[in-house]
Amino acid sequence: MSMVSRFAANVAFWTAAVSAALVAVASLRFLALGVSASMEFVAHNLDRNALMLYAHIGVAPIALALMPFQFMTRLRASRPKLHRWLGRGYVVSILISGIAGLQLAFHTTAGTFAATGFAILAVLWLATTGIAFAFALRRQFPRHRAWMLRSAALTFAAVTLRVYLGSSMAAGVDFEVAYPLIAWLCWVPNVFVMEVYLQMARPGKTRLISATA
Repeated sequence: MSMVSRFAANVAFWTAAVSAALVAVASLRFLALGVSASMEFVAHNLDRNALMLYAHIGVAPIALALMPFQFMTRLRASRPKLHRWLGRGYVVSILISGIAGLQLAFHTTAGTFAATGFAILAVLWLATTGIAFAFALRRQFPRHRAWMLRSAALTFAAVTLRVYLGSSMAAGVDFEVAYPLIAWLCWVPNVFVMEVYLQMARPGKTRLISATA
C-alpha cells in the first residue's frame, strides 16, 4: 500500500472511530434524560416492551464503542488476548442488542416499510457477526477480517442513521416521511460500499482496512 493510500485509510479509520465513539456516548443520554425526553420516537416501547428497548439502546452503544478496536493492527499484534476479549465483548453486545433490535422492529410505529428495513438490518447484523466469530474460532483470519468489516459496516448504521436524521431535520423533511426511508438508507449504502471495498481488497490488490495505532 502506498503512503498516500495508507494515509487515506488511516484518516477514514479514525474519522469512523471518533464518530462511533461520539455516537456511542450520545446514545446513552437516556440514562440522564430518560427515554421519553431523549428518544421520543421509541418511547412507546416503555409500556409493554421496555426490556427489549433497554437491551437495545443500552447495549448497542457498547458494540459501537468496541468496534474500532477490532481493526487496530498494533493492538492486535501486541495484545492478542485483549483483542480477543474485546472481540468477544463486541459479539455478545451484538447478540443482545441485535435480538432486541429485531424484536423492536416489529413494534415500530413508522409502518411496515420501516419495520422491514430495521428487521433486515438486525438479521444481517447478527449473521455477519456470527460468521466472523465462527471464522475466528477456526483461525481462518482473512475470512474473519472480511466478515468483521461487513459487521462493522452494519454497526456503523448507528452513526449514519443519526447523520440522515439530522440532515432531514435540517432540510425540513417531515419525520414521518424521512424515518421510513432512513430505516434503509442507514445501512444499505454502508453494505454496498463495504462490498465494493472487499472486492477491491482481494489478494493481490490491497490490504484490508486497519489502523496502525
